[in-house]
Amino acid sequence: MMLPEHKDQILLRNKREDHFQGRRPELDDNELERMIGIVQHSLRSSTPAEVRLYDPQEVLIVIGIVEKIDPAAGWFQVGGDRFRMADIIHAVEPCSQWNDSDPC
Repeated sequence: MMLPEHKDQILLRNKREDHFQGRRPELDDNELERMIGIVQHSLRSSTPAEVRLYDPQEVLIVIGIVEKIDPAAGWFQVGGDRFRMADIIHAVEPCSQWNDSDPC
């Protein structure tokens, strides 16, 4: 017999394990262009971006202002750290509390 709390814990663990099985999400060309545009916009306008990167071991989210982009080498830099453009699976421009000209 299984208690409801144990069932919930097992379902949560299974959900986490599904995420970490190394499956990279399939993205269409329009979505890729949109996300790369957000990274480029962060560089040009010095506004923060939130970028989720593919990693089979963990959820990796980078939040900050993009400092450099090297399209030939395929990387971008945030906070002095370089990340592969090919690993981007989600990107948004987070709302900033201090920017009154762009209300959320």
